[in-house]
Amino acid sequence: MGIKYFFIILLFFGSSVYAQVPQQCNGSLGDPIINITFGAGTNPGPPLAAAATGYLFFPNDCPPDGSYTLRTRTNGCFGNTWHNVPADHTGNSDGYFMLVNAALTPSSFYVDTVRGLCGGSTYEFAAWIMNVILPSACGGSATQPRLTFSIEKTDGTVLQSSSSGNIPSTPSPLWQKYPLIFTSPAGNTDIVVRIKNDAPGGCGNDLALDDITFRPCGPQLRSSITGEPTNTATVCEGTAKTFTFNCAVSPGFTAPTYQWQQRFNAGAWVDIPLENNTSLIKNFAANAVLGIYEYRLAVAEAGNLGSAQCRITSLPVTVSVSAKPIAFASYAGAACAGTTVLLNGSGGSSYSWTGPAAYTSSDATASIINIQNSQAGVYNVIVTNAAGCSAPASLNVMVNPTPTAATSSPNNSICSGESVLLNITGGNTYRWQPVTGLSSVIVQNPLASPVSDIVYHAIAINQFGCEDTVDINVKVFAKAIANAGPDRLCVSTQSVQLLGSITGNPANFFWTEPIFMDNAFALQPFAKPPADTFFVLHVLSQNGCGTSTDTVVVKVYKDIYIPNAFSPNGDAINPVWNIPSLAAYPDFEVRVFDRYGNVVFENKKILKPWDGTYKKQPLPTGAYVYFITINGGSQVYKGTVTIIR
Repeated sequence: MGIKYFFIILLFFGSSVYAQVPQQCNGSLGDPIINITFGAGTNPGPPLAAAATGYLFFPNDCPPDGSYTLRTRTNGCFGNTWHNVPADHTGNSDGYFMLVNAALTPSSFYVDTVRGLCGGSTYEFAAWIMNVILPSACGGSATQPRLTFSIEKTDGTVLQSSSSGNIPSTPSPLWQKYPLIFTSPAGNTDIVVRIKNDAPGGCGNDLALDDITFRPCGPQLRSSITGEPTNTATVCEGTAKTFTFNCAVSPGFTAPTYQWQQRFNAGAWVDIPLENNTSLIKNFAANAVLGIYEYRLAVAEAGNLGSAQCRITSLPVTVSVSAKPIAFASYAGAACAGTTVLLNGSGGSSYSWTGPAAYTSSDATASIINIQNSQAGVYNVIVTNAAGCSAPASLNVMVNPTPTAATSSPNNSICSGESVLLNITGGNTYRWQPVTGLSSVIVQNPLASPVSDIVYHAIAINQFGCEDTVDINVKVFAKAIANAGPDRLCVSTQSVQLLGSITGNPANFFWTEPIFMDNAFALQPFAKPPADTFFVLHVLSQNGCGTSTDTVVVKVYKDIYIPNAFSPNGDAINPVWNIPSLAAYPDFEVRVFDRYGNVVFENKKILKPWDGTYKKQPLPTGAYVYFITINGGSQVYKGTVTIIR
């Protein structure tokens, strides 16, 4: 820091002379010549040097009354009545701050001697303070810290002092800066800084202290760059430029002296030889190294300019020497007439396109919709980055002709199951969509066999890869399909209904062997053949899609034949008792009884053979009585059937 300082024991109950409010430097400040941060490390920090305070050092968190500790954080103190402070004033989680629990009587808890100040110069002393007591502590009536900051001669004479007033509790941890402006005695370069707690300890009056600084304070310095609206300017690589930096200095020094300083990429500030006026002309060559250049004016009284403890500095002016963007331009799309071409720029944050036919765009990806031959040519883009540096790029867009796709048969119709040959002209190669029902999707004349109506997109492609499309419709007429229904049974005295049906769109239909049915042009006529007869349903489709036939047989029984025996012995000869002619009577009932009168087999309405079992167990050889009723019970057949094993 360029000076030495040490701590001394000094319990001082203070002077009654102090300013009622913190003082601010109304001019400009220099770099800190003293910056007491208390260091950094792990908890706890070391005790302060001997004679730094009259308080006792406490080696853990949450010091008791009249004690202090150095901490990087504090948590859960005194039943969580203190703030949990996670870091020091700068937010450094490893930085120490001084944590103070006030003594029961007001006293000075921090005293330091600062050496090497410039005599007769104005300085800003500042300290960062936090009230660590929560607003709810002590029933909401905790004592608030109230501090006196004093700057004294080494003999105890007070040069300046100020009071913080009551530092109020806050809902969350809050660091606050408390500054004080003083003038060092002429010819005396050593002073004493004292921080006294004016409020009693007990319940409340507990605080944290961090970052004590001393900075020279002097006239107000206003820096600027000629011709620039702010204190920041940019030079793009490859460009030479000259700047004039100015600094207006308000009254305050009797005989001010000046020194321009510079630094590169936040390095150390260094003096620029022979630059001792309030203006500085700086030339940047076209090959200047990329980076951040900063300039400021240091000002001090005559004779003090060489001492950092005595001079103030302006806010810096900044010149950024920035790289140009790496501009790139390309285009996507086939550049076929009538299509949309996308011009792609990259490398920057803004773009400016120009091209044929007065084309302009500011998009990174610019569109040329429905491009035509007149829009072919060179397109230029200026690519600008965030620093405001620009670079050009260009591309040449060629517009190729688009083929004309054509077909001689845009509308086609087929019957289901048939095919049609499609055709397209106008290209060198071809592509078809969708693939459904096509023999090939890349030939000029594919065979189409769709099962339903469809629109094919036929695409003609020329030698440039440009495309045109024509749509070809194929309408599919469904064939009418005859279904004569299931075979039917009847007895010679009855008629039976045929259950014909048709799918598709018929133009006409009829039955053959019409002599044995009531209506040969009805889809489900009644038939009464004298013997087993085949009936054929003929269907003629609409739209010329041909005819379809299907045959049904009506089996005619002369009477009901009832077998009197069967042999379910596993030799596959007469294994079941079956009466097929019963199927001609939809309301028949069959019951079979053993000699004890138990029903061992029963069948109603649905024809089912009997395999000679009862409850899945084989019945013994013997005669069994049967009763069969038909026509709603008006006609009864009875007798015996014998199981032979």
